[in-house]
Amino acid sequence: MSVKAHPLSRRARVLVTAVAAALLAATTAACGSDTTSEGTSDSVRTLTPDHSEHEESPSPEQSPGTQQSPRTQQSFAASVSAETERVRQEAVKRLEGVEGRGNAVADVSVSGLPVAASEEVRSARVRVTNPTDEPAFYAVKVEFVDAEDKVLDTMFVGVEDAPPGRTVDAQANSRKAAGVKTFPRVAQAERG
Repeated sequence: MSVKAHPLSRRARVLVTAVAAALLAATTAACGSDTTSEGTSDSVRTLTPDHSEHEESPSPEQSPGTQQSPRTQQSFAASVSAETERVRQEAVKRLEGVEGRGNAVADVSVSGLPVAASEEVRSARVRVTNPTDEPAFYAVKVEFVDAEDKVLDTMFVGVEDAPPGRTVDAQANSRKAAGVKTFPRVAQAERG
């Protein structure tokens, strides 16, 4: 004896399958890796204070990547560089009066990052773990030394508002140590 399925349940299955397929297609499109030559997704848009909350959405013919933005990638990179330099200068200032290695050497570790022979910089990953109960500024002096322990370059790194009980990564980059097998080390670290 064969049991015939109720026509409504077949329609429901077809509808569920169609909805699932549409969601899968939309998710795949949203997660696509279509990027421009600068490495930024065409669908990514930077919002600036000039954009109003009540601004009309773009028309379907106009993709977000084709809209004019007052903030270019170059200006964004420049603002990031300026902020990085401001934090670095703050680290230099805070370490000027520090005697010895500082109060936070135990909170900081540093390790060299792999490099290709053609790279023009030598980089080190600086890890800061804030053991306190409050956000803190960390000033770190990183030295790049060769196999004979000769200091080839010194870089300063600032980590602003390191969260309590968490580890934050930063990077120290040296052009002087490029092309030479060097070892980064923490020369000073101050939490303040």
